[in-house]
Amino acid sequence: MPGFLMHVGAQLKCSHGATATIAPSQPRVLASGQPVATMASVIAVAGCPFQIPVPGGTKPQPCVTVKWVMPSTRVLLGGQPIALQNTPGAGTGPAVCLSVEQIPAGPPLVQAFQMRVKAL
Repeated sequence: MPGFLMHVGAQLKCSHGATATIAPSQPRVLASGQPVATMASVIAVAGCPFQIPVPGGTKPQPCVTVKWVMPSTRVLLGGQPIALQNTPGAGTGPAVCLSVEQIPAGPPLVQAFQMRVKAL
């Protein structure tokens, strides 16, 4: 399914409202002046307030990373598939937020990304 290329300047939030940032994994290919994100890009979440109920209270279970699950099937960059955003406008991305224990906590909210370059 075709989608827009994700780039370092994309604005993401975890499903609990904390900001996620994409670290550049390659400096050569740009979209809207920002490095394009690949599946090797690390997407870190900072300040997630999520907690889960446990007997006797709650346990912090903040989102710390975002794992992109919808890569390009035809376009590689440095041997890695590029990350694609295939839902136009604000909405959930083809990714999942993960806690330190790698427990899925829902999809991130993609608020802004480049809308000029598409790939398969």
